[in-house]
Amino acid sequence: MQLSTPPRVKVLEAVGAVAGDRVRVLGESEAEVRASEGDRTYRVFLDTARGLADSDDNGTRFRNYIGYPILAFMMIKGLLPYDEEIGKALKDVKWRSINELFKNYRLVERYIKEELKRAGISPDRVDSYIASVMEALSDMTLQRPEHP
Repeated sequence: MQLSTPPRVKVLEAVGAVAGDRVRVLGESEAEVRASEGDRTYRVFLDTARGLADSDDNGTRFRNYIGYPILAFMMIKGLLPYDEEIGKALKDVKWRSINELFKNYRLVERYIKEELKRAGISPDRVDSYIASVMEALSDMTLQRPEHP
């Protein structure tokens, strides 16, 4: 089954995971990504040569989009743009708490952009960065591997 593009805010969640040193590469095609609140670890499989990607995060598993753990691993591998300054500003964000508070990804994105603005990063820069990641993703087709 083909994975769809993620909600925009997942790009910001992924860049924060990379900056927070929460991505542990296990091999060429495998990684673990620790959740922002430290209580979960997601397994990631990525084989771009075969167009395959999978993770056990909720977005990938239940909503069939490229979840933030996959995005973070792709950033580590240099397959997607990474912005160090935005990442550093987001490395300690507790994403699940914010997602549960707002229950709407657009509202979460608006909140995070306000936080970034307070840290001196303009909303236009954030939008440009998200657009660059989404553009890179649009050139890829990833599907979940068949599981027996």
